[in-house]
Amino acid sequence: MMFSRKWKAICGCAVLCALQAALACAGQTLVSAPAGRVVTLDEAVHLAEANEPTFRASLADSQSARLDKSIAVSGLLPSAVYHNQYLFTQGNGSSSRIGQTVNQPTPLFIANNSIHEYVSQAVVNETVGLQQFSAVTAASANAARAAAELEIARRGLYATVVGLYYSVGAADQKLASAQRAANDGADFLKLTQEREQARESAHADTIKAQLAQQGRTRELADATLAANKARLELAVLLFADPRTPYQTEVPAAAPVLPDRADIESLAAKNNAEVRSALASLKASQAEVLGARAAYLPDLGLNFTYGIDAPQFAKNGPDGERNLGYAAGATLDIPVWDWLATAHKVKQSELRRDTAKVALTAAQRRAVADLSELYDAAVVARDQLASLEDSMTTAQDSLRLTRLRYTGGEGTVLEVVDAQNALVLAETAKADGTVRYETALAQLQTLTGRF
Repeated sequence: MMFSRKWKAICGCAVLCALQAALACAGQTLVSAPAGRVVTLDEAVHLAEANEPTFRASLADSQSARLDKSIAVSGLLPSAVYHNQYLFTQGNGSSSRIGQTVNQPTPLFIANNSIHEYVSQAVVNETVGLQQFSAVTAASANAARAAAELEIARRGLYATVVGLYYSVGAADQKLASAQRAANDGADFLKLTQEREQARESAHADTIKAQLAQQGRTRELADATLAANKARLELAVLLFADPRTPYQTEVPAAAPVLPDRADIESLAAKNNAEVRSALASLKASQAEVLGARAAYLPDLGLNFTYGIDAPQFAKNGPDGERNLGYAAGATLDIPVWDWLATAHKVKQSELRRDTAKVALTAAQRRAVADLSELYDAAVVARDQLASLEDSMTTAQDSLRLTRLRYTGGEGTVLEVVDAQNALVLAETAKADGTVRYETALAQLQTLTGRF
């Protein structure tokens, strides 16, 4: 019987040493990770805006749309070209008076004016029509839509970064909780062994503590893996090398949720989805106007100043002036195009009607999303306060349960249950923080930052 008790004690010590070694190894992995610099949330958002490809594509689209607007406006203004040309044409063997020149050899091609022809002219052209004005309106609407889409991408990226940012903090908190639970489990295992050796508890208590400690060691390894994964997921958006060491800030207190009335006011003024749908409708209306403009005539104006003569000179050989100007006006009146214009008008009207439906749908969706997201933020805020109380209660419960067990009044199952309850409370508290911060970030996708 004494040999059996000594053998049990030796096995218990061996298990304890092995678990302590595993715990030390896991703790060493956590401590040896380089801390790196502290990255604030605003800095993380700024870095993500520079590195995230979808946001950069939206930024490029917005900038390109602004350039399209500038190009459309330039279509309303006259264009100027300085045209220079020299033509040589084979003669047909005869001569005649051409322009100011006497007995100039006649060119072989009747469309050419002379064997030697020099053209140096400044040409100004202007086209006046409804299509040019509708193109400016459409380009302005498309630029507004691209700007709204860029804002949608920015807010979406902000919500993503917030979720990842606080997930890193939550993973670190869970890792610290797992580390503490593993240490507590090792201490409790040592306590059960001491009580067993003193014949104050049964060997079953030691076995239960060993099983609990093994579970704590596995949970610590999983928490370490989850913390590293969360850190890498955020680092992909922030750094060229995702393995760059860094730390996130731990908020001193949860941010305050604004009143519903303030949120509704901000959403009514600054909803990017509604702005994008409204800009799409304006662009489609301008497209309809541009299609109908094909029924109307276009007026073309031309002014030319320079020379078009057999000599590259201001005056001819007999003193005639080669330098002068010419002006012209052209009015093109559409007559028949086999209903192509009518079909284009119909196409544009179909797209306009679709844009109207999209706008009303965006408005309804904005109202529903605002109510849903605000309610979710309220619930997350209230639950976060409850989770704080639960974690404090679980800490007190574990402390009192261990005191009762040490005094011989409690059981090992009560201690293990109290340990599990504290781990669950700490994990729920970390998840609740992420949930509340994410709910706020999603609410800001409808309103902008507040």
